[in-house]
Amino acid sequence: MAQMNLARTVRGVFLLLVVVFAGCTSRQDTPPEAKGRVNATGAFVKYFGPVPPVDKGTCYGFVIYFPSAREPGKVLPFPFFSFDEASLKKVALGKLLAGMGDQKAYQGELAQPFPVGSRILDVSQAAGTVTVDFSKELNSVKPDPQVRQAVVNAVTLTLRQFNGVTTVVIKVEGAGSPLNKLVAKADESAVLPLAAPRLLGVTGMKEKGAANVEEIDAFFDRPVDIKELSLSGADGKKIEGDIFQSVFDMAGVLKAKTPLTLQAGAPIKVHWKITDKLGRSASGDADVALEIKEH
Repeated sequence: MAQMNLARTVRGVFLLLVVVFAGCTSRQDTPPEAKGRVNATGAFVKYFGPVPPVDKGTCYGFVIYFPSAREPGKVLPFPFFSFDEASLKKVALGKLLAGMGDQKAYQGELAQPFPVGSRILDVSQAAGTVTVDFSKELNSVKPDPQVRQAVVNAVTLTLRQFNGVTTVVIKVEGAGSPLNKLVAKADESAVLPLAAPRLLGVTGMKEKGAANVEEIDAFFDRPVDIKELSLSGADGKKIEGDIFQSVFDMAGVLKAKTPLTLQAGAPIKVHWKITDKLGRSASGDADVALEIKEH
């Protein structure tokens, strides 16, 4: 049941969460004897703090470093989770290439230096060396030194966080790449400090074919402790219901007391006060366009 709640919670919100959260869940109403666990990388703990437990199974928390648009050559860390240990590196790199899409909360802050069509052909590891083979499109990366270093920083730092990885080799179509010469320059100095946590958006969930919304989910960009969260309609009237935390404490889920007649794009007034796991706090009030998803 908890996994079903997660699946319906994440659909359509913050595209970077959709791919990797499948199967992972954390709720405030989870019993204390939850048997699952999360193995987080040192990078995850450094930037986002301890990870809440899962209901069952073993989940993996890690970081993907996205290139910054405001400070060329620098990167910003974002949290990800997956149950598939065997494919963590490939999943991370694939999402790095896909980018953050149209995520409004970070518009203007993230760059996409990877040429359109770039793909991961292979990720292999021998001892402490991870070799990444990219498709030929990577050869078209802009010649600007900062852009090229941003690409290398993002790839190298994302991979080096995993246990046992000491060296990263970048190839294109099986051949050596000039980008590989920049790997030695990739270090923690390229990582920008994180600002306060942010609200990403709100999504209304309803049963397939149903007319009414049963719950509204408010998503944040990292695990947080929710101090205050209230949702109101366009008329300013508070939407009544119970609020839980879910998706590794990255979402506040309002279970509406009565079904809601809401349309996609309807303005939802959100009030929040949150603190992330390392003590960075944020609060705000905003009108957010509602997304509607079925489950």
